[in-house]
Amino acid sequence: MCRVVDLKQAVLAKNDSAAHTLRAELTARGTTVVNLLSSPGSGKTALLERELGLARERGVPVAALTADLATENDALRLARSGVPVKQVLTDGLCHLEAAMLGRHLDGWLPEDTRLLFVENVGNLVCPASYDLGESLRVVLASVTEGEDKPLKYPTAFGLAQLVVVTKTDIAQAVEFDEPAFRAHVQQVNPGVEVVLTSARGGEGAGILLDRALAVGAGGAVHAPVMAHQPPAHHHHHGEGHEHGPGHAHEHGPGRGPGHDHGPGSRRTHPHSGVVPTR
Repeated sequence: MCRVVDLKQAVLAKNDSAAHTLRAELTARGTTVVNLLSSPGSGKTALLERELGLARERGVPVAALTADLATENDALRLARSGVPVKQVLTDGLCHLEAAMLGRHLDGWLPEDTRLLFVENVGNLVCPASYDLGESLRVVLASVTEGEDKPLKYPTAFGLAQLVVVTKTDIAQAVEFDEPAFRAHVQQVNPGVEVVLTSARGGEGAGILLDRALAVGAGGAVHAPVMAHQPPAHHHHHGEGHEHGPGHAHEHGPGRGPGHDHGPGSRRTHPHSGVVPTR
């Protein structure tokens, strides 16, 4: 079993190295990467479409890369904003990895891009384990998903640097308990900011864009407590994978441009290969 664990740690260490390199390269050209994670159907595509449109109105050079197992539906939606958009089809892989992202950015990302929004695969388990070279990691949850979502997915929420609640226009209809949700978020990630948004109703319009721009300008970034936990030495099952929340990585999250390791320092995923994408 130790050999299996060592292999997984080596795979994730390789990803960390690629993420460090990518972060340094993008920082040098003035590009800030925002990694968006959520469950399927959380509304992150709708929210991102709205934020991209606002960025264009404000004259902020932005781009978006969206990942899915199949279809180019999200890219078609995001392209309506008029900004550069690229679709990555993972052919079954449940997450993006830093090297994969770097390959898709090479030769495509406009040189003047100030913000790059990466819409990760809809999944709160696999993507949580992989640093993409981002400077801001955002986890989204809709009001329809239940107030206990942060407790069910402590790694994803525990490593977030910003938590966004979506679809607040129907919060009353679904009896969303905002205080309970906030309490659960703070339980797994003390001090992280929670913001409310509605792509349809307009609540929180521009807040994601503003937070991303602030990070790009050198503003403070939340440092998740979970990322500083010492690595566990016992086998622990959690979140549907061989190695769950009990296995913390040795390195903490990136604090912005130039750091060796970004968010995702707590590792859980066993995959070792990258599926070719187009």
